[in-house]
Amino acid sequence: MKRNIILFLVMLCGFVLQTTLFQTLSFGGISPNILIIITVSYAFMYGGKCGMVVGFLCGLLMDIFYGNVLGFYALVYLYIGAANGVFHSIFYQDDIKLPLVLILVSDFVYTFICYVLLYLLRRRFDILYYLKYIMIPEVVYTIFVTVFIYPMILFLNRTIDDVERGENKVV
Repeated sequence: MKRNIILFLVMLCGFVLQTTLFQTLSFGGISPNILIIITVSYAFMYGGKCGMVVGFLCGLLMDIFYGNVLGFYALVYLYIGAANGVFHSIFYQDDIKLPLVLILVSDFVYTFICYVLLYLLRRRFDILYYLKYIMIPEVVYTIFVTVFIYPMILFLNRTIDDVERGENKVV
């Protein structure tokens, strides 16, 4: 129960950070996707089911506050969480390279899906412009922020695991 409450608070904090602080720290209108970092991190650490739930809830937050169609972002994040949950079997806590690659690929796939479904179907065919000025800068910015956020998520989950096992009494 504590883990679920903390997970919800992490998602809520990530959403607030993504929509407030990092919007002010945006470069050329590009800000990092904190919810992708959270979704991929939890899917990678705890498997596909957790990734799907976290992805769905993160996407639902985006849908409620910024989406035109309820469920679009929820579905995209859900699939990203499920896809990254496959890599749970090779999860190693001290290695940051694989989570960085997974977040990079997931953010690229997310922006590409958004381009195809939100812009390409409206006859906006300038994919090179979108790739150069939106997709790649967002992926780079997200990876830069991941270097700082992923270790915090990992530390939080290690602490929760230790408390649940009774090794570290934190009140």
